[in-house]
Amino acid sequence: MAARFIPRQVFPYHGSIPRSYYLGHHRSGLAAMKERLSAVDYIIECRDARAPVTSMNPIFEEALGNSRRMIVYTKRDLATDPGSQERRKLENEVRLFHENTPSVFLSTTVRSDLTRVLSHMRAEALALQKPVGSRVMVVGMPNVGKSTLLNNLRRLSTSKAKAVRTGAQPGITRKVATPVKILELDDGSPVYLMDTPGIFMPYVPDAENMLKLALCGCVKDSVIAPVTLADYLLYHLNHRHPDVYGQWSEPTNEINDLLDQFARKTGLLSKGGQPNIDLAALNFIQKWRDGQLGRIMLDNIQEEKRRQEEKLDDPGADVSTSITQALKTSKIKIKERSKGQ
Repeated sequence: MAARFIPRQVFPYHGSIPRSYYLGHHRSGLAAMKERLSAVDYIIECRDARAPVTSMNPIFEEALGNSRRMIVYTKRDLATDPGSQERRKLENEVRLFHENTPSVFLSTTVRSDLTRVLSHMRAEALALQKPVGSRVMVVGMPNVGKSTLLNNLRRLSTSKAKAVRTGAQPGITRKVATPVKILELDDGSPVYLMDTPGIFMPYVPDAENMLKLALCGCVKDSVIAPVTLADYLLYHLNHRHPDVYGQWSEPTNEINDLLDQFARKTGLLSKGGQPNIDLAALNFIQKWRDGQLGRIMLDNIQEEKRRQEEKLDDPGADVSTSITQALKTSKIKIKERSKGQ
């Protein structure tokens, strides 16, 4: 009788995992966004439904101040299956997490989700009563789906082709874009949506959060070793769907064994017929991002909510980190790593 498979209970991530991806165009993009705030009526903040808490960038709270905000959780179709118990659980937990924020939507590319977002945008614009029209800025971490959301809203509302470029890797949008007309109200006043570059946080204190963001594609695949990232994905798959990679391997905690079989069976070979492990890792990760390896959430929303409440109850806890503090912390960590080499 075969031994029962037992998945790892803890992922042994290493201190060498980088904790930042705050690039030059992130810094300049954030400055440009702040300059345009006076001409913006409200904000749409996009977060990834696969990591609904981790993909929340705390520097937006400082940079965007008290701007009116709508939160849209994108890629819901990659986080949970339609009609499943997990989908209903995600919706309930997200709304409880934002119990004091009514303007929260979970969105996919389907018409019904987009229609709800458009309806809210229309209501906001009508309430403003501005004959010259209203302007909305869409913000979020890199590659959470801001540009895709803009294009889909425009296509549904105006039947026009996409207005901004999109891509599988972060960094496609480098500057605050020219406002794009999304809606026209009954009185003829327009609603414009402004795309912005994805902004990463200056420093990620938790290494596992960095792994989550990298797995969702918020950082380029070259930042963290692909085998490490594939191993982190395997860790999550084994706790939910250890059978989803069964066409390549038996359930395993050994990422190199899995990638070896994956490479051989998918033809990802180097010269001499040897498995290309790094390429196999990237392809394995991409299959999950495309929804081919099950739909899983990387965050435990209830646990994250409990942690936030504990911070609020602790007068000495640092609930949020300023941009200046985060950059200083990042520089210190880089110097420490340099000395250790």
